[in-house]
Amino acid sequence: MAKNIVDWKTITDFVTDAFVGVGVPRPDAEICADVLLESDKRGIESHGVNRFKPIYIDRINAGIQNPVTNFEIVRETPTTAVVDGHDGMGQVIGYKSMNMAIEKAKKYGMGMVAVRNSCHYGIAGYYATMATKAGMIGITGTNARPSIAPTFGVENMLGTNPLTFGMPTDEDFPFVLDCATSITQRGKLEYYSRIGKSTPAGMVIGRDGSAMTDTDDILVKLNTKEAALAPLGGIGEELAGYKGYGYATVVELLSAALQQGNYLTMLTGIGANGEKVPYHLGHFFIAIDTEAFMGLEAFKKTAGDILRALRASQKAPGEDHIYTAGEKEWNVWLERKDSGVPINDAVQKELCAVRDSLNLTQYKFPWEE
Repeated sequence: MAKNIVDWKTITDFVTDAFVGVGVPRPDAEICADVLLESDKRGIESHGVNRFKPIYIDRINAGIQNPVTNFEIVRETPTTAVVDGHDGMGQVIGYKSMNMAIEKAKKYGMGMVAVRNSCHYGIAGYYATMATKAGMIGITGTNARPSIAPTFGVENMLGTNPLTFGMPTDEDFPFVLDCATSITQRGKLEYYSRIGKSTPAGMVIGRDGSAMTDTDDILVKLNTKEAALAPLGGIGEELAGYKGYGYATVVELLSAALQQGNYLTMLTGIGANGEKVPYHLGHFFIAIDTEAFMGLEAFKKTAGDILRALRASQKAPGEDHIYTAGEKEWNVWLERKDSGVPINDAVQKELCAVRDSLNLTQYKFPWEE
């Protein structure tokens, strides 16, 4: 096995033990590890172990994220709930919230949970897939640090705000559309920075309206509001950037208005004196029981027929395959399931630093042999 590949058991045990080491209760740490590594299993490196130390461990150590999650139900009806996460672990809050939505949907056909005062919850597709495993349609979204400029603007106001859908099918994998409402997202830029890659022109605009490509410079200037991500579609109206802007706003509204949470520039994570403060993010989770309509099996068959028809349609010259959402991620899992997660040089150093700081001496990684 390659020196940069860590098998799934080792990386899962290590991430779990590291979360426990910084104060996360073990049952919660297991949830956090599962959400984090699901990203790597799907090939979404921007939200996997690449973010383990800087987004979770460092924030806990900085005192802006609580390792012990106080999951408070503020208001509840048979089909809805409002939850306050009290700046606990976003993955734990997300997992419990989607479970609540699913349980409500089992009884009443639909369930929705709105969350305030949470932290980064990992890949949104994890929670949508929880619903598909229960035979349901899952929908989720979250707001985030301001990064996107509104159409005809240059100031970063909206987060990357994914609007994510999961639907069960009769195939080996569900339909899962999990993507930001910007052309790219901060996690992808952080990944570019780690591997020394420039940002393609058109993804990020400066205060003067010009494209920015220096990734390290972009990451600094996103925080100082001298750079902003373009919404899906791009800058202005010519390529319909207003559509991405509109969908990002939908997510912002559903992540703040129902639960009376923070929004837009309230989510910078920077206090009045420039100090780091909790992000107070909002999420929403919706579960729809297919049995309440024409039944799960009927839904799965029709969904599968639609996806197969799309993949079987005429391909563009030079192209040999048309994909549907979730297919590429499934293919990555098939490639990685028997080997493990690839770890780049920068993250190797981070994992070793976390291990050594927590005295987890039982772990030795392949690149150290």
